[in-house]
Amino acid sequence: MVESESPDRVTDVSTESARVVWVFVILAILAATQAFGFLTSPPDRDMGHLQKIMYVHVPAAWNAFLAFVVVLAASVLYLWKRDDRYDLLAASAAEVAAVLTALTIALGSIWGRPTWGVWWTWDPRLTSTAILLIIIVGYLALRGFVDEPERRARWSAAVGILGALNVPIVYMSVRWWRTLHQPQSSPSTVDPAYAWGLRLNAIAFLLVMIYLVRARYRAARLERIPEMAAEREALSGSVKNV
Repeated sequence: MVESESPDRVTDVSTESARVVWVFVILAILAATQAFGFLTSPPDRDMGHLQKIMYVHVPAAWNAFLAFVVVLAASVLYLWKRDDRYDLLAASAAEVAAVLTALTIALGSIWGRPTWGVWWTWDPRLTSTAILLIIIVGYLALRGFVDEPERRARWSAAVGILGALNVPIVYMSVRWWRTLHQPQSSPSTVDPAYAWGLRLNAIAFLLVMIYLVRARYRAARLERIPEMAAEREALSGSVKNV
């Protein structure tokens, strides 16, 4: 007699298959938008094809900022509602924000070396972005050092809000101070030949950012289950002792 698979097992397999499909779809979109930007825009007069690093550098920066907005919103909601789901969402967005901010700095250095002649300079835009990365890495380190869930969530929310409040400083730094960095890039400020490539790659990076936050949040919920079970066991033990 052949045993049929349990409904839970079938659901898990179908869910995992759907995730794999989404990964391939998003990666295909990202590859297509990168190819579109590179192939349809001419070399820059001064920087040649190096200018096209903009199709990764700028979308990564924009979506890092959006991830920080998620951290800010989720942190405020946690302090208001005291719901663990908001804490986990903030932590998930913070991890993605850290990756995208680091990518932004790395690509900016690669772009800056032939443009400015140095890999790094203490330019206001670069410095404020580095501070932003330090804050979000500190946020993640704090979560690793504090074991008590409620205290970890409260302290993390405070640091997450502080980091997100630095985002407008990073964005406006090129206007507030004299800086080597060019003004903010957008489809309205770049040459029209680059505008559509920039738009499409920004959308592709947005899809990547959303997928990563969702995937990390899902994993964080699963990681939280043993912790919640330990809390319930400790509370029940305390009640029995009383």
